[in-house]
Amino acid sequence: MTTTYAVLSEGLAKRFGDVCALRGLDLAVPQGTVCGILGPNGAGKTTAVRLLTTLLRPDAGSARIAGHDLVREAAAVRRAIAVAGQYATVDGDLTGRQNLRLFGRLHRVRVPARRAEELLARFGLSEAADRPASTYSGGMRRRLDLAASLVRRPHVLFLDEPSTGLDPAGRSDVWDTVRELRQDGTTILLTTQYLEEADQLADDIALIDRGRVAHTGSPLHLKGIIGSYTEVVVTDPDALPRAAGVLDRLTGAEPKLDHARRTVGAVTRDTTLTLPRLVRELDAAGVPLLDASLRPPTLDEVFLRLTADREAAV
Repeated sequence: MTTTYAVLSEGLAKRFGDVCALRGLDLAVPQGTVCGILGPNGAGKTTAVRLLTTLLRPDAGSARIAGHDLVREAAAVRRAIAVAGQYATVDGDLTGRQNLRLFGRLHRVRVPARRAEELLARFGLSEAADRPASTYSGGMRRRLDLAASLVRRPHVLFLDEPSTGLDPAGRSDVWDTVRELRQDGTTILLTTQYLEEADQLADDIALIDRGRVAHTGSPLHLKGIIGSYTEVVVTDPDALPRAAGVLDRLTGAEPKLDHARRTVGAVTRDTTLTLPRLVRELDAAGVPLLDASLRPPTLDEVFLRLTADREAAV
């Protein structure tokens, strides 16, 4: 079956004077999926989004957004996308209903009032519709901003740091909204500084580093690149060397000892290693255990490991 891509870019590049912000961006985002765009500060995330939303013109490369050429059909691209930036664009002096009706008129929606009511209901804002947006909580205001970006039913939605500054409840509201949009078939490109957010929402992640896509894949795939993490807690500090020897043999990686915590840890890519086997091997070596664990890495650990590997390679 042929995959239809909502966003497809090849070799997108952009310079600002002597600074090369993007060195060849390759992205392939299937329709109806969420793609997380991650990277350290200065990696090129913002430049990539500005290029893909036609705010900047690329110096090299090509891209198609919702089937339209990024450069030759820029107007068609703009009609096919919506952008919800890091900061809310709604007018705090207007009510939620007035904001959405205003956006509907600006986008020449056929019946702005009806579309506003649909979005207010969808985003759980009907009861607060006649209150000024300035009185909304952070999560409510962010949902109103998302509703405003969807007045025109975009094919592709660009979300820039959607939950920055929100409390846990507000963040959960935004996450639920993103999941609902994906279920409805909207393609979403999500830039975020919260790796947990990408882990929760993204079907695939593009890790941008030094202006290029360094790694792509699902959160599970990226975690598999660096393997599982094994940690052992011993009751007797004198047993740490024996525990380290067992982990060295089982994982093939150099164990890290923490004498203060009485722990030994090591990364393993051996998918056959199980916790019962680990415990049996430690017991056979006479290691008195307090605890043992075998877990997949967090996305934070993946991010730090992969970017550190690229720095070491330079």
